[in-house]
Amino acid sequence: MSFQRRQLLQILPYAFGSSFILPQNKLAVAAQNPPQSAIPAPPAKAAAEHESGGTEKVAGIGGFFFRAHDPKALGNWYQQHLGIALTPTSQGGTVWQQEAGPTAFTPFPEKSGYFGDPTKVWMVNFRVHDLDKMVAQLRMAGIEVKNPESYPNVGRFAHLHDPEGNPIELWQPA
Repeated sequence: MSFQRRQLLQILPYAFGSSFILPQNKLAVAAQNPPQSAIPAPPAKAAAEHESGGTEKVAGIGGFFFRAHDPKALGNWYQQHLGIALTPTSQGGTVWQQEAGPTAFTPFPEKSGYFGDPTKVWMVNFRVHDLDKMVAQLRMAGIEVKNPESYPNVGRFAHLHDPEGNPIELWQPA
């Protein structure tokens, strides 16, 4: 196993949780993913079930990996414009820590037009506190962002693309 891969595998356990959401239909997301307070199993109960031999489940998304034409430049774009810390390449660095919150995981039909370019097979959704502020900040940096849309009981969404054309959705939950 290469040194770089070994380092990555040592770092990944710190990257629990996710802001990854792929809604097929924004209104369906609300129906499929009730607010966190409506989730019946509190963490203590989940831990007790785990210890008593209950069904094992993943704890969250530990990383998001994808190919890029220029990984260094694209990583720097995400860090500069969205504030996502890159996976450290040396000891002492820290990985990006997400805030706890809802995560939707939704496979789409192959021919879905929701991501835009049909050659793109993924879209990442990032939760934000203030969508208007984030959109203004991105536009000031010359990044094209579609006007935000609102959906009752779900929140507000805005769409953009990274420099390699990968679709990004920003979400301010209701």
